[in-house]
Amino acid sequence: MEPSPFERPRRRLMSDMNVVPYIDVMLVLVVIFMVTAPMLTQGLKVELPEAAADTINIDSEEPVVITVKADGGYWLKQGSKADKRLSLQDMIQALHAVEQAQPKVQILLNADTRVDYGKVVKLMAALQQAGLTRVGLLTDSPEP
Repeated sequence: MEPSPFERPRRRLMSDMNVVPYIDVMLVLVVIFMVTAPMLTQGLKVELPEAAADTINIDSEEPVVITVKADGGYWLKQGSKADKRLSLQDMIQALHAVEQAQPKVQILLNADTRVDYGKVVKLMAALQQAGLTRVGLLTDSPEP
């Protein structure tokens, strides 16, 4: 029997998976993450002084960051907790509590360039009198 000229030949079903839509979705997600990642950083805006200094080796898992803003206010950042504005006495008490929980805690001082020098010295003296000696100063690297 001859095949009829009016009959179409049967096609085989394609069993391959089309991955193009998945690649499109992946590329869109990559772009979204690239745009949103810089917005996820949190912190207080300070202008750090520039200094050519060696980097600090941090021994503790999560250092405690004390920020002195341009208005002279003291802020405490502990791990992933939000920044808290504290008076100098409350700051020392909070740091003593942290030191009791983590004896090798590293304290980093982050001060704005416009802060009065006396504010920073007052903080450093209070930390020293309280027996908190593992203190580091944060700076920006100078532009080459």
